[in-house]
Amino acid sequence: MAVDIAVLTVLSYASGGIQSNVGLLLLVSLASAGMISRGRITLFFAALASIAALLGHAYAVLYVDADPAKYIQVGLLCIAYFAVAWLAHTLAKYAVDSQKLAQRRGRDLVSLSEANRLVMRDMEGGVVVVDGQGMIMQMNQSAERLLRKSIGQENLLSETFPLLYEEYMVWQQTGKSNQDILLLDEGLQARLRFLPIEKDAIKGVVIFLEDMRRVQAEAQQIKLVALGRLTANIAHEVRNPLSAISYATELLQEEQIDTNQRRLLKIVLDNTQRINQIVQDVMQLNRRDRAQPEALDLGVMLRVFIEEFCMAERVKPDVIVLKSLPGIGITFDRGHLRQILWNLCHNALRYCSRLPGSLKLTVLEVNRRLVLDLQDDGSGIPVNERGKLFEPFFTTVKEGTGLGLYIAKELCEANSSLLEYRELEKQGACFRITFGEVNRDKAGAEYDG
Repeated sequence: MAVDIAVLTVLSYASGGIQSNVGLLLLVSLASAGMISRGRITLFFAALASIAALLGHAYAVLYVDADPAKYIQVGLLCIAYFAVAWLAHTLAKYAVDSQKLAQRRGRDLVSLSEANRLVMRDMEGGVVVVDGQGMIMQMNQSAERLLRKSIGQENLLSETFPLLYEEYMVWQQTGKSNQDILLLDEGLQARLRFLPIEKDAIKGVVIFLEDMRRVQAEAQQIKLVALGRLTANIAHEVRNPLSAISYATELLQEEQIDTNQRRLLKIVLDNTQRINQIVQDVMQLNRRDRAQPEALDLGVMLRVFIEEFCMAERVKPDVIVLKSLPGIGITFDRGHLRQILWNLCHNALRYCSRLPGSLKLTVLEVNRRLVLDLQDDGSGIPVNERGKLFEPFFTTVKEGTGLGLYIAKELCEANSSLLEYRELEKQGACFRITFGEVNRDKAGAEYDG
């Protein structure tokens, strides 16, 4: 600026003074200085330029006989110097403030974007963001895991997930979907919830997918807590009085009583034994959350179990037939598996004909999942009762407790397995246990019967 002021002042004097208007070129330099400088130094530059203009005109008046009346024009030029310098400085200040605000907003936007990414990534439920044209804008890992597909952004929802798109279109037209629970591949279920996005010109929807397995796991955990309290109360409040009643009844039977009284005492004793059996079954449920899985050879485990079961139930060995793949290992709690098999085989033995091959235990490999089918040749289960099979205390047998299948299903779930009833075209009933992935010790596909 000092060089510009000196050079332009000399050029102005050499060109005839103030009337040459060369001094106006300093306005450009002062404006530039005001844009890039900080603080009051801009006014210092304007003061230097004004002093130079006044000294130049004063020298011209003294030695070149310039018109003294031109001082007014010089003064106006000096005022213009200060005005331009201050205006440029003020505009630069606003520009700097705007830049700082933009940078702060940019940092906030980056922070919000990162927070959104972390929240989306760590959410247990699936989230799919769709714009007004049905284009997928964002999708978290949970949604990819539920929908069994990993995609990039800006894919059409209709082409990528047709089932979800159908529910989305129904929701757009009616405000609600046809079904709250969406059936996905491999038996997965997800609860749907749509949340519209309507802000300014932006339109879209956020689709929430809640994994029903997690909901069921939470409900199961609550049930286990309640079950633990229940079993503790039963052990103290029910079994002790029940034992006293049973003992007193046995003592009364030893006395001299008539036939009617003996019959009544037998009814009391039978019912106390039945209640005691129910208590024992409920107590077993408390072991569900204390599973101790271990590596088991399923074929060996089944053969040992069949021998023990036939001996305990006084069943001929040829009534139960085993067909198992060789060299198959599973991870399961040994006590739980034995209890499950005992409950299922005991029920099957109650309804089968007890002829050779009446009860079949078959080990299969289905879609890299190991399954065990227990099939009998009985009359089967009526259609109207199949939906209640695994409900607690549901039984069609007078002396039954209704907890056998319920306990078996609970113990299967405690070991990451599934127990279900399968419909058969022919007569009989079949229950299937689905284990985890196959752990084959050696190759082989023939049955070891």
